[in-house]
Amino acid sequence: QVQLVESGGGLVQAGGSLRLSCAASGRTFSSYAMGWFRQAPGKEREFVAAISWSGGSTYYADSVKGRFTISRDNAKNTLYLRMNDLKPEDTAVYYCNAADGPWWTRAGRHWGQGTQVTVSS
Repeated sequence: QVQLVESGGGLVQAGGSLRLSCAASGRTFSSYAMGWFRQAPGKEREFVAAISWSGGSTYYADSVKGRFTISRDNAKNTLYLRMNDLKPEDTAVYYCNAADGPWWTRAGRHWGQGTQVTVSS
């Protein structure tokens, strides 16, 4: 079992920055890949970014490439998402997800409760 708790969301103006965190507990953090997803009102949950167990491989949705950076600190059991140049269309609830293995292929079974990010124009 994996428990995930996101934090760091908030209200920010367009062009601003935020850093989301996801604290993990349970299974050994360095044994699985991690990802970020988001869900805007009335829309399906969508993939944002993912990172392999070591941090050596990262993946991004085209909509955030060049603006968002995913990283992890295995010593702190924490996943991060640095979001720069935020746009109103980035407004959503952001969720972290634990993959079932060390390499990212798809979302795993474990999700956090989400953190709200609101970008005003």
